[in-house]
Amino acid sequence: MEKGKQFNVASGIEYAEGAVVSKTIIKEPTGTITLFAFEKGQGLSPHTAPFDALVQVVEGKATITIGGENSELETGEAIILPSNITHAVEATESFKMLLTMIKTNL
Repeated sequence: MEKGKQFNVASGIEYAEGAVVSKTIIKEPTGTITLFAFEKGQGLSPHTAPFDALVQVVEGKATITIGGENSELETGEAIILPSNITHAVEATESFKMLLTMIKTNL
């Protein structure tokens, strides 16, 4: 993405059959913003991160699991992934998300 130029978030990344695609939009020592595209059935296995992260669903539907509890999100909805709590992502249909991670205690 070119700085100072508008872009459409949903069309900023394409799906790939049977895969998860990611595109880093901003990467700085203080945090990252990454755009993801998940084909239906694809996901991110359970893991933790040392910082809170905001997931914004740009298109489609997904199940976000945080600490063993599922949340069903769809286009326009968002959820905060708390730091150091196991979380996972599964595409219940093809979906795109914007992940914003702000780093603290650098």
